[in-house]
Amino acid sequence: MSDYTLKCFVESGNAYKAALMLQLCEASWTADWVDFFNGATRQDTYRDTNVMGEVPVLIDHTKGDLVLSQSGAILLHLSDRFGKFVPDNRADELEMMRWMFFDNHKLTSYVATYRFMSKFMKKEGEPETEFLKARALGSLKVLNTHLTTHDWAAAGQPTLADLSMCGYLFWPEHIGLTWDDYPGIQAWLKRI
Repeated sequence: MSDYTLKCFVESGNAYKAALMLQLCEASWTADWVDFFNGATRQDTYRDTNVMGEVPVLIDHTKGDLVLSQSGAILLHLSDRFGKFVPDNRADELEMMRWMFFDNHKLTSYVATYRFMSKFMKKEGEPETEFLKARALGSLKVLNTHLTTHDWAAAGQPTLADLSMCGYLFWPEHIGLTWDDYPGIQAWLKRI
């Protein structure tokens, strides 16, 4: 048995964040595919594991089958376990957290929701979807501006902020973009 099980599906950028962290930490882990598009996360058996009905869910078998949901919490837990991707001083740690909060509130929240509405729900052009797109583009502009003068989001090194923000950005075609227009993000994704 592996040390970790990650309940996930390929299209989830949030699951990608956790999987990337597990890989970079060289953890022993297994993916447990969740049939999201056919309603698996809405089933009572899944909600018994994660009341929020989302992926990813990480099960840490080294901690008595500790169950964690929300990619940010999973990243923090794995960082504690492996001692990686968190700066060693409080100021840089707070800067890392600032970018993680930006990701959760402004970047992933809009990029992922826009992607879902346009690509999977086929609602491109509808007012709600266009609102999400505008918010996503605004957040990408902020991130690109920052990354044109910084190699990493915080602390001059890869941190959980980078892993948190990159999750949905490896599929620019899913959000109707090319990173050629966002050279800071493009170079950053290559570094990751």
